[in-house]
Amino acid sequence: MADMSVVGAWRARIVTLFPDAFPGTLGLSLTGKALDQGLWALETIDLRTFGQGRHRNVDDTPAGGGAGLVLRPDVVAAALEKAAEGTPQDRRQWPVVYLSPRGKPFTQAMARSWAQGQGITLLCGRFEGVDERVLQHCGVEEVSLGDFVLTGGEIAAQALIDATVRLIPRVLGNHLSTEEESFSGGLLEFPQYTKPADWNGLAIPDILLSGNHGKIAIWRREMAERLTKERRPDLWRAYLAQQGRDPDEDQER
Repeated sequence: MADMSVVGAWRARIVTLFPDAFPGTLGLSLTGKALDQGLWALETIDLRTFGQGRHRNVDDTPAGGGAGLVLRPDVVAAALEKAAEGTPQDRRQWPVVYLSPRGKPFTQAMARSWAQGQGITLLCGRFEGVDERVLQHCGVEEVSLGDFVLTGGEIAAQALIDATVRLIPRVLGNHLSTEEESFSGGLLEFPQYTKPADWNGLAIPDILLSGNHGKIAIWRREMAERLTKERRPDLWRAYLAQQGRDPDEDQER
């Protein structure tokens, strides 16, 4: 299939045992439309094609014993070498990431940084994980979607790509929406409302119908601060520190 991506389009290369899992949800809605328009590009690299022997084995038993199987370093290294073709050596422009529950937590800031680069290579693990030597040898960064374990990295890869691709100019159409949503300013997003004005006896707050945009902005900021303090104390303290404010101040109103 011909590459329809525009010149300089952000690219994602996925090393996986299940290439048919892609594009998955990435082929839907705005990310799918942007993919069709060539605003970003997706390439899967089938790990099985680099397997060893007649049966193309990609894994073996853990050294030292234990349950499960571990992806072989020679197999993974060959796949990552293929994925590296034509990519910049500067990892800030093209990170190489292994999706792992022991990795550093994925954040909006990370997605923003990735979106400003040229692309990314994501390694989707399976079984008990990947031989540590290949991660060290290839300088692979480990990133976690959260404190839980999945059967493989494919679902996590789609989530990370979605969060990144939507920050690429022209993908969402309205770039202002990314500036107001959760995490963009260090706070959770304020509550949203739409028609009808009264639903099940619940009314839209009067301030949002007032037409006074200055007061609306103040209300939204107060709500964002309140929600962040109540639901994410960790984000709240980081936000206060960033603002040079006392972490112990009371923002509940």
